[in-house]
Amino acid sequence: MPIDASAALAAEPRRAEIGWDHKDVQLYHLGLGAGTPATDPDELRYTLESRLQVLPCFATVAGAGTAAFGGMGAPGIDVDLAAVLHAGQTVRVHRPIPVTGRAVQTSKVAAVYDKGKAAVIVLRTEASDDDGPLWTNDAEIFVRGEGGFGGERGPSDRLTVPERAPDRTVERRIREDQALLYRLSGDWNPLHADPAFAKLAGFDRPILHGLCTYGMTLKAVTDTLLEGDVSRITAYRTRFAGVVFPGETLRIRMWTGDGRVQVTVTAVERDDAPVLADTLVEHS
Repeated sequence: MPIDASAALAAEPRRAEIGWDHKDVQLYHLGLGAGTPATDPDELRYTLESRLQVLPCFATVAGAGTAAFGGMGAPGIDVDLAAVLHAGQTVRVHRPIPVTGRAVQTSKVAAVYDKGKAAVIVLRTEASDDDGPLWTNDAEIFVRGEGGFGGERGPSDRLTVPERAPDRTVERRIREDQALLYRLSGDWNPLHADPAFAKLAGFDRPILHGLCTYGMTLKAVTDTLLEGDVSRITAYRTRFAGVVFPGETLRIRMWTGDGRVQVTVTAVERDDAPVLADTLVEHS
């Protein structure tokens, strides 16, 4: 079998030293659409080094984007990357991420689930610095054609959309060049830049990175409901439900609860086609 779940789960974590500074943080935020209007004081906290704070989803690109797929080379994992989809992402921060830092990041396979016709691999990366744990990332990787090995099916994390109007709805326009800017933070997949490659993958033009939409959504929730204070965020998870294209508009619906915000994200121009689902921001 291309996936040997026992070997993958028993493998020693991979260890890497990573570092970042204010330029990495600013570039990441700009890739999410921060800085419009450029002189808005609320935007300067994402773009100006003297006022800078760090969105927790920066953890997905710290160290040039190794967090999402850092464990795909683990023993027991030998799959066709053409059959791989990034199905979901969770970030849990243990304290605010510093603007400049160095950390030790470990990557391992935390779980392998058998979905019948497919497998889901949970890749976990944890980062710590001299002051202790910083963040934990879980990337859920869907691998077509690799199920049926008799493993556990795994939990269902689906969220029921509340049967009431959202507490807040905002729209965020995706710039035509946004994928080109976002990819400079470490995801060089030509699917997001090269029209010829995108056509080979079945799209008529390049698509936006799912993790870019993920970051744009967290920024929108932070600015709309958390007074722009990223230090209040403790965890953030989503399921990637569909693609979105540069030039389109995200419609972000939010329902507030006790220490949590439930979110759905759709593409306005395609009749509210789903983009992110089962999305939850936990906060203090």
